[in-house]
Amino acid sequence: MSSNELQGYKKTLNSPYTGIKGWIDSRLPLIRMMEAEYLKFPVPKSLNYFWSFGGIAMFCLIGLILTGIFLGFHYKPSADDAFDSVERIMRDVSFGWLIRYLHANLVSFFFIATFVHIFRALYFGSYKAPRELVYIFGLTMFMLMMATAFLGYTLPWGQMSYWGATVITNLFSAIPVVGDAILTLLLGDFTVGDSAVNRFYVLHWLLAFAIVGLVVFHVITLHMTGSNNPTGTEPQSWDETVSFHPYVTIKDLNATIFFFIILAFILFYYPNILGHSDNYIKANPMVTPAHIVPEWYFLPFYAILRAIPDKLGGVIAMFSSILALGLLPWLDTSKVRSCLFRPIWRYCVLLFAVNFLVLMYVGGKPAEGLYVLISRIGTAYWFLFIFVLAPLVGFLETPRQPLTITNYLQSKKA
Repeated sequence: MSSNELQGYKKTLNSPYTGIKGWIDSRLPLIRMMEAEYLKFPVPKSLNYFWSFGGIAMFCLIGLILTGIFLGFHYKPSADDAFDSVERIMRDVSFGWLIRYLHANLVSFFFIATFVHIFRALYFGSYKAPRELVYIFGLTMFMLMMATAFLGYTLPWGQMSYWGATVITNLFSAIPVVGDAILTLLLGDFTVGDSAVNRFYVLHWLLAFAIVGLVVFHVITLHMTGSNNPTGTEPQSWDETVSFHPYVTIKDLNATIFFFIILAFILFYYPNILGHSDNYIKANPMVTPAHIVPEWYFLPFYAILRAIPDKLGGVIAMFSSILALGLLPWLDTSKVRSCLFRPIWRYCVLLFAVNFLVLMYVGGKPAEGLYVLISRIGTAYWFLFIFVLAPLVGFLETPRQPLTITNYLQSKKA
């Protein structure tokens, strides 16, 4: 390195700030980094409110961690005390009912924001190059979210917690050779009981912080490649971008406030509408609920599980339904990203979203008659969409010429 290069490098280490702020920043340049990545970061000016759901999900995650810490102060992870400790939080701890209801409902709203976020990625082609890693990290977070939510749902140790844990953990026994060993390791016993509650409590916290770590990598890869936008085309000049703050932050703030107003309405007027009444009954291994169902955000995958008559086949199909989505960046053969310019693929994606809601509906119904038939049709389309339609439509479809960001904005004004 020449002396000029060395001097230029040293200048980059000098903080542009003065005073205490400059003293800290010259030694630990977090202020400069945060300003560059979250204030001056250039994004396409065509972003719409679909892009606000990533920030909304982040706020939900922060709220879940904060409320979870408070609940952890009072919760007792044992089969004998778990249910009573939750009741004590609800009845005796100051504002414990509010924190507990907020934590429970934030989970549902976290999944709502994530589902919309995933739909946006599918519709506008955010999974395509060069954003494959952004998409893969997002799907990995989603799988960890499901595991964390399941573990958290078992902790109140009500009837649905106990029997849900029993049904779901027994799925591991379907794995040939090592299934029973995995199940025993997970439960710490041969049945769902005291050891299981304690392990689920520890794993619930461990996975929550693993999600935080993945969020960091998700954001880093996003900032390396830049945000996608409704056109699916990259900005051609600085005129097609705006700084993240204040233009996008204000839009995200508006969407977040509206989102949390809906959450507040549910929280204060219908706090149990997204839960199950059987979970207010203490777990009893001798009494089986009439209809064991998981939380609503698991229902599409529960429907896929029940659609396959073989237990092992159902488990494989359920996990594969999420893992297979990670192959879309390579299975989708079209060079055009956004569904705005892909007439056939647009209907495939919209039908996939409708299919998801249908599977959610039949997943909450008894596994009999017409409900089983619908779940099998829905499961077939799920995998057909990924492994057949994604590569086939890309070859057969004649997409329209994508607009530049400038032309797209002009067409919206016209």
